[in-house]
Amino acid sequence: MRLAIDAMGGDNAPLEIVKGALLAAEKFPDMHFTLVGDKAKIEPLLDQHPKFDILHTTEIIEPTDAPVKAVRKKKEASMVLAIKEVKEGRADAAISAGNTGALMAAGLFIAGRIKGIDRPALAPTLPTINQGQGFLLLDAGSNMDAKPEHLLQYAIMGSIYAEKVLGNERPRVALLNIGEEPGKGNQLSKSAFELLKDAPIHFIGNVEARELLQGAADVVVCDGFSGNLVLKSIEGVALSLFSLLKKELTSSLFSKMIAGLLYPKLKGLKKTMDYSGYGGACLFGLTAPVIKAHGSSNANAIFTTIEQAQLIVEKNVVKTIEDLILKTNEEWKK
Repeated sequence: MRLAIDAMGGDNAPLEIVKGALLAAEKFPDMHFTLVGDKAKIEPLLDQHPKFDILHTTEIIEPTDAPVKAVRKKKEASMVLAIKEVKEGRADAAISAGNTGALMAAGLFIAGRIKGIDRPALAPTLPTINQGQGFLLLDAGSNMDAKPEHLLQYAIMGSIYAEKVLGNERPRVALLNIGEEPGKGNQLSKSAFELLKDAPIHFIGNVEARELLQGAADVVVCDGFSGNLVLKSIEGVALSLFSLLKKELTSSLFSKMIAGLLYPKLKGLKKTMDYSGYGGACLFGLTAPVIKAHGSSNANAIFTTIEQAQLIVEKNVVKTIEDLILKTNEEWKK
């Protein structure tokens, strides 16, 4: 297996990207890597490691670049070249911690959509308080507007991933809504509900946002606008919670003593609520595996994302999605 990694994308590139890839090289003996980026910056970090090749380029898509314009103009950017490696068969999956919008645009323009998928979905795995495997959210911001059939496609893709990669034999798929009753929500929610209840998935109905962190579902589908609000809200709550705890537990000598005793528990809690530790956000619906690592990823987060990519390739997730979408579309026509 070979992975193409954008070594210049993210806040901590290329050091943490390379360190994460080196960790993966130790664990997976049969895995090889193409690191895409500035050879002068990458090579000193590798020490001539035999499992690594460098595809040299000095062009980078910046976080502030307009996504579509950047992909079209910067044809030699590290992110663009990484996806080309997959498209042209020289790598099995692509990973980048760079500009999210640009990665989605590059995925669409270069890798292309699976036949039968109208719109790809950005799908991160988010934490749950029961310390399980978290839940998969589709769509987290790839498409601000959606049609009912898009949510059906998200549900099928998410269910396949949860089964093949997360190991859930019968993943529970839910529709994000303002209430649990079937008749709740706007027209999109009502129409999507009718499609989902007859889909080849284990659909459990509507789920409210307040239930997500409790592990109410394994896969949650919604339009990209709502999904991005959920994503940012969970991240904001986690950051605010730990900021508040830190303030309270360092406010006096007694509090600091208590904090010392609680440190292992607090560290575990922080790890549970850190969604970057669950791997990257997959771009489902593309003809090749493309994964968006968190922008502030450290070496361990990159390692986890590589581990995730390895499972996606091994379990043939893209082909399974393609086959089931084709079968579902054929049944619609009958």
